[in-house]
Amino acid sequence: MRWALIGTVVFTSGCIEPYQPPHDSLTHSSAADQLYQGSYPIRATATVGMVADLVRNIGGEWVKVDCLMGPGVDPHRYKTTPGDVRRLRSADFIAFSGLHLEGKMAEVLHRLGAYKASVAAAEAIDESLLLQEEGAADPHVWFDVSLWKKAGEAVAERLIAFDPPHSEDYRRNAASYFKQLDELHEYAKRTLATIPKDRRVMVTAHDAFRYFGRAYDVEVRGIQGISTDDEAGVKHVNDLVQFLIERKVKAVFVETSVSDRNLRAVLEGCQSHGWKVELGSELYSDALGDEGAPEGTYIGMVRHNIDAIVEALK
Repeated sequence: MRWALIGTVVFTSGCIEPYQPPHDSLTHSSAADQLYQGSYPIRATATVGMVADLVRNIGGEWVKVDCLMGPGVDPHRYKTTPGDVRRLRSADFIAFSGLHLEGKMAEVLHRLGAYKASVAAAEAIDESLLLQEEGAADPHVWFDVSLWKKAGEAVAERLIAFDPPHSEDYRRNAASYFKQLDELHEYAKRTLATIPKDRRVMVTAHDAFRYFGRAYDVEVRGIQGISTDDEAGVKHVNDLVQFLIERKVKAVFVETSVSDRNLRAVLEGCQSHGWKVELGSELYSDALGDEGAPEGTYIGMVRHNIDAIVEALK
């Protein structure tokens, strides 16, 4: 089944060209033909901050976003509460990342999507662009800004189809936001390239930065796997200690949503071999920063990470 998009694209001199979704790109649940008929703003519920930020920027004045998981919350370990289910059921529109990022919540989200307008933003990305780990896609796609833009396109397409009367606003908002993402992607490449390649190495609490490493030519290692449910074995910790010593890496990074217990074990292991490694600035991995702070937005979070990584590696 395909959506027919309603409305025409308006081109205005001197303005950003409105985003135009491709007509043949939309796949969706059985609720896909549902059109919004309520009052405004549309009540949208998002699972994680990165997705909520996409919906806010593209939805603009017509959409009010409620985010289930706030700063410092680890979505891999998050347990759905009865209150969460009520918030999802009362929403007009549901947005989540997918690719099993939300762990045990995934079943609830897909079940609700059978009869409620929803979008799994990361699952709209072409599978050939996704990194695999033991047969499963790595869900941390937002660390490649160019990939996260594709997730944003899925959100824009879904909102346009769900609320045709405001399709032009969604297109304009998307075009403006995607231009900012393009600039952010270039900033990341340009800034990280200032670090000599042999020193472009980062070790973090869990393996969330593989897309970041591929996009911006950084060698990345994680103590735990792509999910924080994965345990860090003694051999893996010892191997990382040897890696840090051999490569003369001077800083590792703690994440705001992940315990630093395993990282400290690595630091102690290095110190026992006479190599001192510092804890770099906290990085944001699976959650944004506090609302109202620069890091409380996706763009602010990515810029913080880039600047913190460059400062530590220099």
